[in-house]
Formats: sequence, C-alpha cells, structure tokens
Amino acid sequence: MTEIKENQKNHREKRKEYTYNKLKGLGQEIIENIEKQKVPSIRVPSRGTGNIVYDDAKRYYVLGDRYGKRSLGNVKQIRKLGQMVYVANFCKDLVAREKTATIREMYYVSEGWGISFKTQQESNIVGEDLEVTLGTTREDLGLMPEEDGASVYGDITLLDDGVELNAAKTGKSGYTISPTIDQVEFLDCGVERVIAVETMGMFHRMVQENAHKRFNTLIVGLKGQAARATRRFLKRVNEEIGLPVYICNDGDPWGFHIAQVIISGSAKLAHVNHDLATPDAKFMGVTASDIINYDLPTDKLKDVDVMRLKELSKDPRYKSDFWQTEIKKMLKIGKKAEQQSFSKYGLEYVVDTYFPQKLEELEN
Repeated sequence: MTEIKENQKNHREKRKEYTYNKLKGLGQEIIENIEKQKVPSIRVPSRGTGNIVYDDAKRYYVLGDRYGKRSLGNVKQIRKLGQMVYVANFCKDLVAREKTATIREMYYVSEGWGISFKTQQESNIVGEDLEVTLGTTREDLGLMPEEDGASVYGDITLLDDGVELNAAKTGKSGYTISPTIDQVEFLDCGVERVIAVETMGMFHRMVQENAHKRFNTLIVGLKGQAARATRRFLKRVNEEIGLPVYICNDGDPWGFHIAQVIISGSAKLAHVNHDLATPDAKFMGVTASDIINYDLPTDKLKDVDVMRLKELSKDPRYKSDFWQTEIKKMLKIGKKAEQQSFSKYGLEYVVDTYFPQKLEELEN
C-alpha cells in the first residue's frame, strides 16, 4: 500500500496543478487576444448527441472532435462567455485556496457578479461547459453536488480530511463517500472485491448478514443511480487497489442502466467518463434467467419498461451476447423482479445462496 499511497499523492498534486494552470491559461488567452486587438473567443467542445461516440477500445462514451465557439463578437454569446469567465475565476480561487463550494452556493454567489444566472440549471450548464472546455472535472474545479454520497462498509482504511477511519468500524451505515473522493487517501485494504448494490435495503441486509466478512468484500450502497463521487470511488478502488467490482441491481431495464452507467459511463458525461467508468466491472444483478431459475416473485413489464428494453438492445453498451440474451428473454417472459424478491426464501437467502452462486459463476 505504500507505493499506492505515494501514487495517490502524486496524482492529486498533478491534478491540482493541471486544473489551476488550465484556469489561469484561459484568462491569459483572453487578455492576450485583447492586447493584440483580437475579439476574445473560447472554443467549447460540443456536447450534442451528434458528438458523443461510443469508443469500442475504451468501452465507454467519449466526445468527438466537434467544437463550438463563444465569442465577444457575437452579441448573443456575450452573456454566456462572461458567465464562463466569472465561473472560471471563482474556481481558480477555490483551487488556489484548496476550498470547495456546492453548485448551489456558486449559483447564489453569482448574484454579486453583475452577470448572475437566471436559474440553477443555467448555472449548472455553464459549469459543465467549463469542465469540458478545460478537460478537467467539476470536482477538480472545486464544485460539489448537494446529494449525499453512497455508503461503503468493509475493511478499507481511508484518510479523509485528515481523519483516519475504517469503513467497517464507522457504525452499520458505513463510510459515506465524500464528494471530494479524489482527495481521500486509501491507507490500507483487507478485502478482495467490491459488491455494489442498488438499494440501501440490500446494503443493510448484507451488513446484517456479515457479507463483508463472508465474501471478503466492500459493500457499496448505490442509493439508486450512482452519483459521480460513487462512480469515481469504484473506479479508484478497481484501478489503484486492483479490486474487482460487481454490481447487483434490480432485474429491470432501469437496474440494467444503473449498472451500465458504472461500467461504460453515460452519454451526458462523455467528457469525464475516463475518470468515472469502470469497464471491467461485472453485472451480478437480477437477470431474466434468474427470474426463471429461482422462480422469483415478479411484476409485469409496463409499456415504458418494454420501450426502454428495446432502446437498450440498440445501445452499443449492450451489444454483448450476455446483454442481448437477457434483454430478449425479459421481453419474452414480460416480467421484472427486484433484488428483495429473493426474500421469498427467507431474509438470509440472498447472502447464503444467491450471492455465492453468482460470484462462483462470474469468477470462474
């Protein structure tokens, strides 16, 4: 772990230096244009659907090479460009002082800029424009979301904001993943794998049944669609510590999608999927085959479920034989099932029987 800790430290320092220099360079470029009597402009990579491409080699979505241009020579773009400059300057101060602000706080701070945002959504979009323009992440810019992080339980020791803690000794709710997860150091780790589960109900069931010891695993409660910090945590433990990641979600198109966003990233965040996607993560959630083989309690697929499954079947992230087979089978049986449906056989069944069988299948 000593080498890993040193690599983490060097990585953090490089990211901070890179982000600060990018922010500083943006301002310098505008000043130089003015000094040369040129109209200041900024090239912003397009985040439109036509510029989002699935990269087969990387196994996640990336941005293409299309760019837009924000210029002070265009009256319609003056306000947006001005907002970008103010946000960049605000973030440059955050990075320099090693502070953070929530995106909501930035929205209110803008009231004093004289070029404030009309809505929170407008503020969010400008923040995203800035991260894609600079090739950095919102978190590196010092901007944090409002949502609570996911929970981690198991034998991993971390250094978070100067406090050393072990995720198996922080109460039954575990360690809450920090929005500044890239600033957190992994000091020690005594597990062999990570099992991430969609619901907190399943998270608490696994903790109660001592699944972290029985499977020598970290248990991560995703709380539905995984937040960016959660995805970053999963990627970091996979790449930096070498822990295989398994994702257990409900057996429906929405559970499939939650898992696939962790594995292959999302189209919306194509510009930062290199930091968030974990292509080697494996799905061990409820499949159509499980519904049949375990005779699980089910709900009938709704029209919206059927439509979503058909959309997934055409998505490049689901082109493998496994996904195509399970999607077609789910459409054929017309049923879906939740993780908790294994409780039909008793509360302990999912940990005593289902998970051991799934892990053996996936690891062998």
